[in-house]
Amino acid sequence: MAAGPSRNPYARSRMPSAAGPGPFALSVRLRLRSYWALIKSLQTGLLLMTGIAGYLSAHAMVHAMGIWHLIPSLLLAISGSTVLNMWWDRDIDAKMQRTHMRPAPAGVIASRDILSFGLVASIAGVGWAMLLDLKFGAAVFAGWFFDVVVYTVWLKRRTCWAILWGGIAGAIPILAGRVLAVGRLDPIGILLAASVLFWIPTHTLTFSLKFFEDYQAAGVPTFPARYGARFTYLLIAVSSIVAGIAMSTAAVWIGAAEGILALVFLLSTALLFLAAAAMIRPSDRMNMRLYKYASVYMLLSMLLLIPTHV
Repeated sequence: MAAGPSRNPYARSRMPSAAGPGPFALSVRLRLRSYWALIKSLQTGLLLMTGIAGYLSAHAMVHAMGIWHLIPSLLLAISGSTVLNMWWDRDIDAKMQRTHMRPAPAGVIASRDILSFGLVASIAGVGWAMLLDLKFGAAVFAGWFFDVVVYTVWLKRRTCWAILWGGIAGAIPILAGRVLAVGRLDPIGILLAASVLFWIPTHTLTFSLKFFEDYQAAGVPTFPARYGARFTYLLIAVSSIVAGIAMSTAAVWIGAAEGILALVFLLSTALLFLAAAAMIRPSDRMNMRLYKYASVYMLLSMLLLIPTHV
């Protein structure tokens, strides 16, 4: 489906007024805004938050310097992988109405510059993580590899099940944070990672339903195209239930304070209720409610885990 004309928020040109910023300042501002868009700041910020929550969940092992190295290393690695995704997918993004005005397909930033930015950020992030701790670095590299190589390059254009590997990549920041804190892979870290892994389909599958024609035009395999909308609704609901159970179990195992635990259970109960409603009466409207709440649920759950033992 050819993309129709629309305004590009990253390529607005304005004639500077006598009192306003000059052409150079506007150019710098535009470039910064475009690079900021490349890292998908909301998505990257949420994944970074999960990594911080994973680290702080291990209260007794937390060290102040650890968190100040974890944050920039994870931020760079996640941003780098996201930018490389945007670079690789610029051809299919150009065919989708939802994404064709992003900086890469719109040509706001040269492809070679996007590639360089992604590689530099990735190498810096993974390298920093390796220098901080080999096990942590290995986890961060695994997340980068699953996201860029396995999901984006290898599987995304071949099978709808690619989202499973993308989900694994998205679950690794919280696992990496936990590994940095405790020095090993433990059951709590696996549960926390599972909660993120099963939360991710509420995002990816909801988008595959809402923007079905876009994905069809771009030739990207999706669950609605392969298995139908009803099965996709069911999968979203089931994955939300599993995410809630995993998060609640992890909170108990961590030893969260009673008040924190009560809030996690309350949030999880609401998630289970919405998921059940979506299973009984599937619809675009109900699914969108579940999607929005699941995003809020994950953010609030991570915020509740952070002060548990700090």
